[in-house]
Amino acid sequence: MASNLMHLVFGGRVKDPRGLEFEDLNNLEVVGFFPDYASAEKAWRSAAQRTVDDAQMKFVVVHMHKLLEPGLHDDHQH
Repeated sequence: MASNLMHLVFGGRVKDPRGLEFEDLNNLEVVGFFPDYASAEKAWRSAAQRTVDDAQMKFVVVHMHKLLEPGLHDDHQH
């Protein structure tokens, strides 16, 4: 298993709260890069809680290690 399971947390205003189509890619908020899912999830929860009253704001966790090394992480673990 890879030792660097990098995750990215970012968010922004979405056109529809049920989707992931962001309104303005130039105004995305990058929360940061994290070495594991647990720390990324903690940052995601914090960002989501901060904007909980705005239904158009959405934050996501991206499994960067799966994008950087496709096929290596097919076990569905974080």
